[in-house]
Amino acid sequence: MGWSEPYWPMLFGPIMILVIICLAMMMLFIKRGGVLRRCRDRAPINVLKERLARGEINQAEYEERKRLLKS
Repeated sequence: MGWSEPYWPMLFGPIMILVIICLAMMMLFIKRGGVLRRCRDRAPINVLKERLARGEINQAEYEERKRLLKS
């Protein structure tokens, strides 16, 4: 390569490496559940079940709040 040849083909390798790394990271994030799993765990009905299990609310309160969440 002389001074008169373009240098852009040399950028193809590093750009492809970055693309592959980004794709691999996205696949790992999706496979592990990422944000979706955390959101699903903190769904209102799950919070309600946890509060019932800890004894913060009784069965009647649980049923009433569950009914309100369903509507």
